[in-house]
Amino acid sequence: MKINVIVKTNSKKEGVTEEVDGPYTVRINTPPVDGKANKRVIELLAKHLGVAKTSISLHRGGKSKEKVFVVSDSF
Repeated sequence: MKINVIVKTNSKKEGVTEEVDGPYTVRINTPPVDGKANKRVIELLAKHLGVAKTSISLHRGGKSKEKVFVVSDSF
């Protein structure tokens, strides 16, 4: 399953919101440096979806705020 995500870095509050018929919005307080933001997004998505972190991988948008993740576990 593919998930479209918009990432907002350097936020005061972290969290995941799911838009109706749209992408997830993930707010993180991690700066976008050396892939740390992508790792934090995976952690928050895994917690929100109730799957293991290892079942989520970045498919597209490694250096963009608009990303596509692939979730391999069904939930």
